[in-house]
Amino acid sequence: MHRRLIAPGALAAASVLLAIPASAASHSPGAPGIGDPYYPAYGNGGYDVSHYDLRLKYQPATDELEGTATLLARTTQDLSRFNLDFLLDVDEVRVNGAKASFTTSGEHELEITPKAPLAKGTAVTVVVRYRGVPSSKQAYGFTSWHRTPDGGVGANEPEAAWWWFPSNDHPLDKATYDVSVLVPDGTQAISNGTLQSTSSRVGWTRFNWRSNKPQATYLATLAVGKFDITTGRTESGIPVVNAYSKDLGDNAGAARASIERTGEVADWLSEYFGPYPFNALGGYVPNTNTGYALETQTRPFYSPRQFANGSNTSVVVHELAHQWYGDLVSVAGWKDIWINEGFARYAQWLWSEHEDEGTAQEIADYVYASHPADDPFWTVKPGDPGPENQFDIAVYDRGALALQALRDEIGDDAFFTVLKGWPQKYAYGNATVADFRTYAEEVSGQSLSPLFDTWLFQPSKPAAPAAADASIARTAEAGAVPVQPKSWKKIAATNDVHEH
Repeated sequence: MHRRLIAPGALAAASVLLAIPASAASHSPGAPGIGDPYYPAYGNGGYDVSHYDLRLKYQPATDELEGTATLLARTTQDLSRFNLDFLLDVDEVRVNGAKASFTTSGEHELEITPKAPLAKGTAVTVVVRYRGVPSSKQAYGFTSWHRTPDGGVGANEPEAAWWWFPSNDHPLDKATYDVSVLVPDGTQAISNGTLQSTSSRVGWTRFNWRSNKPQATYLATLAVGKFDITTGRTESGIPVVNAYSKDLGDNAGAARASIERTGEVADWLSEYFGPYPFNALGGYVPNTNTGYALETQTRPFYSPRQFANGSNTSVVVHELAHQWYGDLVSVAGWKDIWINEGFARYAQWLWSEHEDEGTAQEIADYVYASHPADDPFWTVKPGDPGPENQFDIAVYDRGALALQALRDEIGDDAFFTVLKGWPQKYAYGNATVADFRTYAEEVSGQSLSPLFDTWLFQPSKPAAPAAADASIARTAEAGAVPVQPKSWKKIAATNDVHEH
């Protein structure tokens, strides 16, 4: 869509071809999108990033960000030009040390033309120097940068990187990260992974963070502000760093009472999902006015509003479950969002069992009975909900119902073998809903296509016989509504965790 038009006529075409060196004739621009039908302009074609090195300076008082981003990548085609997803103002771009020309297009595209075309399989170093005020930038009518009284935060899904670093912004292109941030003394910079070092000089402090495992771009986060920071280790030895804005007000106690259980929850989840897959853990609560939480890798983002009614360990369970389902194994395309949300929700149901506040089966019965057949809830297909319904409550609750139906169909032994084996099979990679069905069939030895179609792809409420076959809604057949499980209000309080 960004190719230049060539004048019609054989003579004009011949003239253009003669002007192109033979070595460059086969090179073409990388696609301006990675090919995701939900978000055609997200990500880019022609290369794959292996590492981001981000060296930043941020001024909380003015929200001014300066940065030098170094991307290590490899071309996947003969490339004449390529795009990065980015919104801030670019001063200079270099490709393999040589200055490159650049321009912008669309809502968030930075088009880069290297001095010489790049052959397929070439190692590429891209350096982008930039500056800007993230809160002043919008794309598609919204922002993913949250201004706070003492700084700013980059956190959103399915996009957040554009506001603070140039990237190939799609889960298919994971990379490792070094994030180095210079901020005024007395202010902290929080990011993913482990804090490698800090240093202070002439009124400024630099924080150096490292994520040493593949990480999707939307899972990278930056928070600058004044935080109270706690540190510790899980029982299994993983270092934990939690950060709480100093101006959380009445929500401060409930936030701490919830997030300080991060290590306990992660160790408990590992019993179901396998060993914790990263070398760092924690969470942070900035003073934002957002309502959602987000599974930013190793260090989830939580809104203060999540704790307005008291402690909420259930939301911690949800975001930490994503460290396996969403972060370790990421979606291949955004239509596969059930791989993230259905499982994180089901983890909350398992936590309810653990806390003796209602079994997963009792919650499933309650959810099924609470939505009559004409409820729009049933028209959303969790297996392919469409971009407008990507974070609809049905993706969470109907998505978890599908897992309970699977559990009832194949039995506990096979079901929990699937839950633990799946993250290992696709560790640090990407997968689809179809991949999960195939894996569940391999483990269970059963054909599961009808079950998956009924619970994930039909835009209607599964009939009572189908529900009964899955042991769901037995009481609904008699017209009774199950008693609300004790944990339900806590679970429902997390319904807006991705309400963007």
